[in-house]
Amino acid sequence: MTAQLAGPAPATPGHVPLPAPPTMIKLPASRLKLARRQILSGGAAGFVEVCCMHPLDVVKTRLQIQNLASTDRYTSVGNCFSRMYYCEGPLSFYKGILPPILAETPKRAVKFVCFQQYKSLMTGNGQREATPSILSLAGFGCGLTEAVVINPFEVVKVSLQAQRGTHAQRTTTFQMARNIALTDGVGREGLYRGLTATLLRHGVWNGVYFGLYYSALRYVPKKETSWGQNLLGRITLGLAAGTLASITNIPFDVAKSRIQGPQPGGVRVYKSCWQTMSLVYRQEGVRALYIGLLPKVMRLGPGGAIMLLMYDTVSDLLERNGW
Repeated sequence: MTAQLAGPAPATPGHVPLPAPPTMIKLPASRLKLARRQILSGGAAGFVEVCCMHPLDVVKTRLQIQNLASTDRYTSVGNCFSRMYYCEGPLSFYKGILPPILAETPKRAVKFVCFQQYKSLMTGNGQREATPSILSLAGFGCGLTEAVVINPFEVVKVSLQAQRGTHAQRTTTFQMARNIALTDGVGREGLYRGLTATLLRHGVWNGVYFGLYYSALRYVPKKETSWGQNLLGRITLGLAAGTLASITNIPFDVAKSRIQGPQPGGVRVYKSCWQTMSLVYRQEGVRALYIGLLPKVMRLGPGGAIMLLMYDTVSDLLERNGW
C-alpha cells in the first residue's frame, strides 16, 4: 500500500477550530531608522539651541518672577543684564543650565517624533494633505507630550535661576532637585508644580510654531534649486514662527514662572494657572502678563531658527550616511 500524506482533519459537526496563535507586530526597518534619526537630530538641535540662548532665558525668568511693585526690581532687560554681571558675575547667566541640557535630548526627541507621528495619524499616513490646521493640532499635541517630560526639569531650573548670588554661592542642580523632592514631593506641589501652565505654554507655542513654519515652508525655494535662498527662507520662517509663538504663549509662561518660582513672603500665593493669571492681572495689570517678552522673543525667535536648521542639517547628514 502507498503511504498517504496526512492532511488536515475533517471538521466534525459542532467543532470550533482554534484561532491561529498571535504574531508579533514588527515595525518596518525604515520606520525604526526614521525614528532614530529624529531622536538624534532633535537632541543635537536642542543642545545647540540651549547653549546659545540660555542667558536670555535666565534674564526672562528673573523679570517674570519679580513683582512690579517691588522697589528692588529690574527695570529693563539691560538693567537685569548689567546688575547680574556686576553683582553675580558672568557665570550667573548660565544658572540652571544643567536641567535643560539633561532634558533637551528627550525633550526635542519627543517634540519631533511626536509631531511627525501625530501628523501621520491625522493625515492617514500621508493619504490626506497636511493642512495648516492639522499641522497646528499636531504641534499642539506634541507640545502637551513634551510638557509632561520637561516639567520636573523646569521646576528645578526656575528655582536655580531665581537664586541671587555668585556662582560659588549657588545650590547645585542635584541639591535643588533633592530639596524639592524631599520637601514637596514629586506631585503637583513638588516636581510637577505648575503642570497645567507648562502644558498650555508648550502646547500653544508648538501649535503656532509648527503650524506656521511647515505651512509656509512650501513657498520657500527648494534646496536643489537655490541653496542660499532655501537657507535664508528657512531662517526667516524659523525666526517669524518662533517670535509669533512666543508672543502668543507668554501669559502661560508668566504663570508658570510665578507658580514654580519663589513665593512672596514664603507663602504659596500662586497655586494654579488660571488663578495665577487672574491674580497677576488684578494686582499688577495686563502688562505684567507680558513681562519678559523681549528676552523671550530674543531667545526663541533666533532659537527657533537655530533649532530647525540644526534639526534639518543633522537629519540630512544622518540620512546621507545611512542612519
